[in-house]
Amino acid sequence: MNKELIINSSDGGVEIALLEDKKLVELHYEHGQDQFAVGDLYLGKVKKLMPGLNAAFVDVGYEKDAFLHYTDLSPYFRSLLKFTKESIDGAHGWGEDFGKFKNEQEILKSGKITDVISNRPEILVQILKEPISSKGPRLSCEISLPGRFVVLTPFNDVVAISRKIHSADERKRLQRIVESIKPKNFGVIVRTAAEGKATAELHADILELETMWKNTQRNLKGAKAPLIILNEQDKTTSILRDLLSESFQRIVVNDKKLMAETKEYISRIAPEKEEIVSLHNNGQSIFDTFGITKQVKSSFGKTVNLSSGSYLIIEHTEALHVIDVNSGTRSADSGQEQNALATNMEAATEITRQMRLRDLGGIVIIDFIDMKLPEHKKQLYEFMEELMVNDRARHTLLPITKFGLMQITRQRLRPELNITTSEVCPACKGTGKVGPTMLLADDIEKDFHYLINQGHKELSLHVHPILAAYLTKGMFFNSLIWKWYFKYKVKLKIVEDNNAPLTVYHFYDPKTEDMIKL
Repeated sequence: MNKELIINSSDGGVEIALLEDKKLVELHYEHGQDQFAVGDLYLGKVKKLMPGLNAAFVDVGYEKDAFLHYTDLSPYFRSLLKFTKESIDGAHGWGEDFGKFKNEQEILKSGKITDVISNRPEILVQILKEPISSKGPRLSCEISLPGRFVVLTPFNDVVAISRKIHSADERKRLQRIVESIKPKNFGVIVRTAAEGKATAELHADILELETMWKNTQRNLKGAKAPLIILNEQDKTTSILRDLLSESFQRIVVNDKKLMAETKEYISRIAPEKEEIVSLHNNGQSIFDTFGITKQVKSSFGKTVNLSSGSYLIIEHTEALHVIDVNSGTRSADSGQEQNALATNMEAATEITRQMRLRDLGGIVIIDFIDMKLPEHKKQLYEFMEELMVNDRARHTLLPITKFGLMQITRQRLRPELNITTSEVCPACKGTGKVGPTMLLADDIEKDFHYLINQGHKELSLHVHPILAAYLTKGMFFNSLIWKWYFKYKVKLKIVEDNNAPLTVYHFYDPKTEDMIKL
């Protein structure tokens, strides 16, 4: 699979498009004033405990208090509270050597928030979900620092290997390496990208993350909540960190400064891929050049058409997202059952793309075309699982029910991307109100009468074809045009203009072909 990252920098911010085999699969927007991004570390102050919800509301500087549930406190919550307080006060004996920090007793998984939080303390928290709609950010106290090959988790000594690394020998090799280089008081999660990497590369990644944690400690000294302590990297570098692999063919940027920053970052994490970065400066919009604008216009909206003539209907509600698969004009030459399977397989490919592109989160219900054979349902389910492997968001798929429905839960980290691809109606200018043709005819007659009184003896009227049909309809001399001729003794020539809005008309002088201003 060929991957390309197209980065469009403008005054309003940065747009990042990820293409897989020339198809748009992810679209990210990064604005200069963006705050509360996933992964940011904040010093927050507990404002209110909600025993009924087993949660707390925390002030992190957002207009609405952020939400922190007990299940997101982390087993090492007491250690985090102690670390936060001692780092702010600067009163501790472990200096910058976090290995000397003494952890506190772990909290119970099924405990109550009132048992572990009291007196509204200041606490180090991490943004788990960005603010969405009317909700503030979702927080977590399970602090994690992601690198390219590993994720560093303070206050524990656990080493975990990504499930996507299937080789038992490779898992054992990585386990041995990480246990030998892991700093004290830190847990390490080995990412999929670490497969086959040497000890030196893994060690460099861990050292960089350890430095990041030391910076967090320094930034906490004397801090007062609410305050941002550590910024997550911008979206460009975080996408490169998470996705950069051998399958990346090129990264194209339209801004020299951003290209230099991207190149510098890649030279640090993957020097061998530095040459894939290039500058776009041919005068045309970078998104137009790579066909991204066209794909955006065709990919968003209620209806999504497929190449075979089938189509999807995507509906959004407050509780869930519903996707309906329709066969449309697809040929059924191969038989109903085979046609249903083929349509569903094609739809599955587009649905997984749409979920990533729009970042659909929560519950997604897919109404596939009914199939009778259990093996076909199993085949479709396994195909969906295979397609979802490329999705970075955590997700769960359930087998197709007897009603032909597939249920998916998918993690959403950022606000759902919903681009309006419709255009303002030229007739009503977006008001939703169009003047009745009958009343419009009265306006035309008034203007016609006025121009006759101004001395015009010949006139032509340029109108939309529908309006032209209304004015000229009627047998023999019963049309409005003939009635006006008998009434005013001046003939009005109708000229159809396909580009004219429905309710707009213009009078012209036939001799000079100039439009007459009223």
